This record gives sequence, structure tokens and C-alpha cells, in this order.
Amino acid sequence: MSQPKTAVLLVNLGSPDQPTPEAVRRYLKEFLSDRRVVEGDGIRRLVWLTVLNCIILTFRPRKVAKLYAAIWDQDSPLRLILNRQVAALQLALQQQLPQRDIQVFSAMTYGNPGLTARLDELTQAGYRNILVLPLYPQYSATTTAPIYDLISRFQQQTRNFPDIRVVHNYHDHPLYISALAESVKAFRAANPQSDKLVLSYHGIPQEYADKGDPYPLHCHRTSELLAKQLGLNADQWQTTFQSRFGPKAWLQPYTDKTLEKLPQSGVKRVDIICPAFSADCLETLEEIAVENRDVFMQAGGEQYHYIPALNADPGMVSLMVALVKQHSCGWFCQTCNTNEQNEKNDAS
Repeated sequence: MSQPKTAVLLVNLGSPDQPTPEAVRRYLKEFLSDRRVVEGDGIRRLVWLTVLNCIILTFRPRKVAKLYAAIWDQDSPLRLILNRQVAALQLALQQQLPQRDIQVFSAMTYGNPGLTARLDELTQAGYRNILVLPLYPQYSATTTAPIYDLISRFQQQTRNFPDIRVVHNYHDHPLYISALAESVKAFRAANPQSDKLVLSYHGIPQEYADKGDPYPLHCHRTSELLAKQLGLNADQWQTTFQSRFGPKAWLQPYTDKTLEKLPQSGVKRVDIICPAFSADCLETLEEIAVENRDVFMQAGGEQYHYIPALNADPGMVSLMVALVKQHSCGWFCQTCNTNEQNEKNDAS
């Protein structure tokens, strides 16, 4: 009997289709209208939508479009890297698991290629097993949860949908930590010595964490494991949070404020890495590599280096292969299927 068609979907946040105000406006509207991204009901929701449509989407797209244009190379870096990750994972799976015949595809939570459209496309093509691999090592209700929401909506609208599995998080996976550590070691071997490694994660409102979002716990755990693997002392590394938006408190310490203070304490040379990003994008290439470098240097810093995201590096590919093996095992592995059946028999 032939195996059911199986697909892996690599999913990242999204990107505008073009570095133009119109394309950025469409993207921001979809992104910032998501209740997972900006929470609130009733009057609070009405106020936010008013601010979004009347102020943010009126003035911000032109500024953001200019930032995208500065890093655009026929397409957005995020989408280009996602395509490379798909190709690299496809090749690795063909080499390591040729008997499973798994096909790899890309998708975005917001923008194109859209996750819901991709799920419908794969279902129509006869795929019966779909593993969704969010490119967010640390789970958050603002990033990973919207993927679950889109899958749920797709299932509600589809009579005969495939078996869909989602990788929840891998913030402490040994191969993820090893890949980060190797990227830091390789970078530092080719660049001048620094005083401190700053681990900057995309922030979320503190209110979300107070309500139970595990994201900050996952971030701190990633940092601790990475620092341990690198053999760093407590004064050689620090966790911070970037990209805050609006007047409310977000996760702290803030990356920019930290970089302003470090030179005053004698830290003149820093390396900075963004472990929450599996691919370089506007936030890393512009906000971290450019804006925050200016903040640090203007405050008296002397040396500032951004360590690129894992992107499609061999370590990242090895991690993705391991996650695919782990989460698709029951679809292929006779031992796994036998164990699952035995557990069901014992339970009955």
C-alpha cells in the first residue's frame, strides 16, 4: 500500500509583496488587525481599530516602505530566506529520509504565500498528512497561536481536511542551542573580541506575559542554555527585548535603552544576536543592525556587531530535519505506530 502524501509547511510571520506604501499598508492592516497581535474587546477594540485605520495606516506605511526598500533584493529578505530554507530542508529530507517522500512548502501567517491558501492547495492536491513548522523557536500567543487559529478556521470550512500537526516550540531543543552556539563561535572567530553578548528578542506587551504567555520564560531559557554552551560568565551576556510599540510597558529590559547604558559601565564592544528570529528580516537587518548600532555608538560604544540569524545554515537545517523526524514519526514509523496502538489497548 502506498504512503499517504505528506507535506511540511515552513511558516514565518509575513512580508509585504512590494516595498511600496500601498503594499505595506495592506500587510500592516492584516497583521495589526489580528486580535492575537493586539488584544482587546469592546471599546478597547474599537479604539484600537480607529487608531489603526485613521492614524497608523495613514502615516506609517510610507516610512516602513522606505525601510523595506533599503533591504529589498527583488523580494523581501524574509521571503527569500524562507525559500532557501524550504529548498535546503527538501534536499536534506531527500538525502536522509528518501523512503518517506516528504515535500516541503512555504507559507506566511500574513501576506503571501498565505497559510490558509496553502493548506487548501495541498488538500486539493491530495496531501493527507501536513506538518506545520512555525519558524518561531519560542512560543507566543502573538506569533505561533495565530497559526493555530488559521488552521482551525481552515478546518471549520473544510469537510475532509488532512491530519495537520503543529510544532509548538523548540526553544530548548539541543540542536537549536547548538546551532546558535556554533553561529556565535564562527562569527567571533572571524571578528575582533567583544566585551558582551546581547541576546535581543522581539518583545511583547508585559500585560500578555502577566496573563500567562510563556514567551519570556522561553526566551530566558534559550539565553541560559546558549550562555552555558558558550561557557559565558554572568557578566558576559544579557537578555533584552526589542521592537516595543505604543505607550504601554513591554518586556524589559529594552534593547535600545540597554545599549545606551552599556558604554557608561565600561562595555564598549558588543556582539548582538536575535535568537527568536529564524530568518533575517526588517527587524534584524534594519532595527538591530542599523538603528541600534547608531544608539550604541552615539552613547560611546566603540565596536558593534550583529550576528546574523540562522537562516538556511547547516545547523538550522539539521534542527528542522530533527523536528520533522520527531513529529512525523507516527505517520511512517512502524515502531511508533505499534507503540501508539499498544498504548490505546492498555488504556482500554
